[in-house]
Amino acid sequence: MRVLLVEDHPDLARWLGGWLEQSGYVVERIERGDDADLALTTNRYDAVVLDLSLPGLDGLDVLKRLRDRGDNTPVLVLTARGAKDDRVRGLNLGADDYLPKPFELDELEARLRALLRRSNAQTPRLKIGRLVLDTLEREVTLDGRALSLTPRETAVLEALAARLGRPVSRETVFNRVFEFDSDARIESIEIYVHRLRKKIEGSGATITTLRGLGYALSVEG
Repeated sequence: MRVLLVEDHPDLARWLGGWLEQSGYVVERIERGDDADLALTTNRYDAVVLDLSLPGLDGLDVLKRLRDRGDNTPVLVLTARGAKDDRVRGLNLGADDYLPKPFELDELEARLRALLRRSNAQTPRLKIGRLVLDTLEREVTLDGRALSLTPRETAVLEALAARLGRPVSRETVFNRVFEFDSDARIESIEIYVHRLRKKIEGSGATITTLRGLGYALSVEG
């Protein structure tokens, strides 16, 4: 799930973006409102987390322009606590939800997941051979039965599934799996790839190691 995070406070953006990435989202971070407006006109996102106090273009103007273009991408607005007028204006302009600062990360993620559920008639799923990867709930099933994967093994599968049939560098997989572990060594990703490869044997999905390129997830036949 691809999320646009529009927040001009660098520390908060890194903290929040890192949390979302660890939870399985692909996050693009932007600090300016005018840059966010441009990104929203040229790219597709599954959801937007939007601060209102932004340089370049106010967050409410970003939201208004988005809705004026007929774009119904779910938007979660971040507001200062007690800023009732901003919340009301945001909802009137088409925001799907708002969250006052300061907030708990698990609440933000829960609200974001709720928006994504409402915006999709069905939970987004990827079928890979006989595997089904639920990208919202981060669950994997094989022939309809839950496959026991660790969070890091699931993160490897998500990183490879995002480019099904195409090479994914070892560095890309490593960054997805070890976002907050500064002590991890890139060689350790081999362990998780090996474990995942064993667990999906017979599923119709295979992981190939490509010397000098990384890995590729493909479907047999």
